[in-house]
Amino acid sequence: MVTAKKTSPPATDAVAKSKASAKKAVAVKTPVTAAVPKAAVGAAPATVKKSPAKKAAPAKANVAPVATRPAVTPEQRHNYIEVAAFYVAQRRGFAPGNPLDDWAMAEAEVDQLILSGHFSS
Repeated sequence: MVTAKKTSPPATDAVAKSKASAKKAVAVKTPVTAAVPKAAVGAAPATVKKSPAKKAAPAKANVAPVATRPAVTPEQRHNYIEVAAFYVAQRRGFAPGNPLDDWAMAEAEVDQLILSGHFSS
């Protein structure tokens, strides 16, 4: 049994020319740089650098932190002590007492908070 091979009809010159001109028109309308962002045109190709393997950090010696006062101005410290002295008097119910004792207690509390880092400018 013989099978017939299907062949397409021969293309005419007009059809062939129109297909060829369509391909050229497409090539002219879409330049190569249209698909590439402007920043990448003429730029060197991006290279991926591998980061070196991270080494384990050496163990730090246990050193006690130096007790330094953070930068709090004397005016700020005075205002903090004023407010704290009010709260000291409030805690004792504003009963008659010595305001200097309230001030001294407030001063100790504020200085402790400043040293612990609760106040900073």
